[in-house]
Amino acid sequence: MHISTPLSWRGGEQQLAYLLLELQDEINQVVLCSKGSAMEQFCQKNGIDYESQPKRGGFDLAFAFKIKKLCKKLEIDLCHMHDAHAHTFAVLAAIFGNKTPLVLSRRVDFPIKQKWTSKFKYNHPSIKKILCVSEMIKQITASDIQDKSKLHTVYSGIDLTKFSTRSGKLRKELGISKSTLLVGNTSALADHKDYFTFLDSCRTVLEKKPEVQFVVIGDGPMRAEIQDYAAKQQLTEKVIFTGYRTDITEILADLDVFLITSKTEGLGTSILDAFACGVPVVATRAGGIPELVEDQKSGLLCEVKDSDCLAKSTLSLLEDQALVDKIRAEAKEKVKKFSKAETAKKTLKHYREVWS
Repeated sequence: MHISTPLSWRGGEQQLAYLLLELQDEINQVVLCSKGSAMEQFCQKNGIDYESQPKRGGFDLAFAFKIKKLCKKLEIDLCHMHDAHAHTFAVLAAIFGNKTPLVLSRRVDFPIKQKWTSKFKYNHPSIKKILCVSEMIKQITASDIQDKSKLHTVYSGIDLTKFSTRSGKLRKELGISKSTLLVGNTSALADHKDYFTFLDSCRTVLEKKPEVQFVVIGDGPMRAEIQDYAAKQQLTEKVIFTGYRTDITEILADLDVFLITSKTEGLGTSILDAFACGVPVVATRAGGIPELVEDQKSGLLCEVKDSDCLAKSTLSLLEDQALVDKIRAEAKEKVKKFSKAETAKKTLKHYREVWS
């Protein structure tokens, strides 16, 4: 049983979706998700067995008892927890007597909180494996895990077949000509994505190359604040905010450069998306990103919050076609190792080790 509690749809939910579809012929799966969530809609649309439960905060005893009840009723052999609240609820269920072994996915690149409750739930004996989305996340998590043999790296993957070549769809919709240089990002408008540094980088690029256009594809809790900052920096005309899109696979290739300025990042599957459709990447050295973006090979790297470096690197890719061709070729090879099929294969291996 997969446990997923967010109402929204972001990277973690997409990874679960890939896993469900890739493993549907290998094992019996059921999803326990929050009532009214995007994951519930996904399960309904794709004919995936699921149960839903209203979620009431981060310490929900009813959700925990639902886990225990379902594990007994459905004779669940293993629970895979896909987010922090799922982790809390499953450990509570274990405290209440649920004997089902647990597997946890860890996707964030900051240390475990030093509260005793956090250390307790990460080291609970019911947790048999902790699957980290990058080697960096594994290293960060390790310091607070008593039994480090439980820690393993399973990289997130993407669907390498779904990305189209440049269609012109985005440019046509936004009224941008084929010849205009277009730089963008598809990350959620959330604090850890650091769009303030993105906008600072935009401003520096425009000082050297005023004809460049920028686009932010996505939505999130900080959209109003980020748009206000863009206005204060007099970037309203040069940075277009499209809002949430469901057609990333069709429009991503319209970018000339993918600029991601995260200050924390588990891995960065949006970078893999850019790799897959041949868009060169400029990124920060946050979390697991350097495991994808090798500087001067599969992309260009800068330190977190270094807007000058990010701008300079962006300009390099806008002006040096030979560099673009080299990076694009390296990235195309790199991304082959990060398929959703490979992620599912490695995850299933860990499931079977728990069962054996």
